[in-house]
Amino acid sequence: MTLKDQLQIVSADAEAAFVPPPEAPRAKAPETGPTLDEVMARNEALTEKIDALDAVLAKPLAEILAEREKADEAALAWDRFGAMWMLSQRAMRRVALDLAAQLGVSEEEVVARAMTHANAVLNGADEVDLGGTIAPAQLQHIARHRAFLRRQFRPA
Repeated sequence: MTLKDQLQIVSADAEAAFVPPPEAPRAKAPETGPTLDEVMARNEALTEKIDALDAVLAKPLAEILAEREKADEAALAWDRFGAMWMLSQRAMRRVALDLAAQLGVSEEEVVARAMTHANAVLNGADEVDLGGTIAPAQLQHIARHRAFLRRQFRPA
């Protein structure tokens, strides 16, 4: 921009009006950043994360590794329990189907009976411990997860 672009010479004629120079097009207004409250909230969240990490790092390495080892042992125990449960379910299904075949009962009828019994347990109608083979703690565990289990045992 030259000096001539910035200056406007007005004639001495009193009738003449002053015309201001045209405004240069403004650049797009810069986008505003986060508000102070947003910055404070983010800062607080980051501070909490740093404090949690500091708490972990303040522990002796042996203690950190021991906790990890305990978690790994617990995960392995649950994995083994799941494998044992699947094995027992498959074995019991095979026994049920073999016995049903000997009695002339179809697989569909066995499955229908199993669904009826499962729903009876889920609805609290079957609190029988089957001669002591089902502990009260197992029935309580089933009761805690009734909503989930009901979705699994709905007839198709």
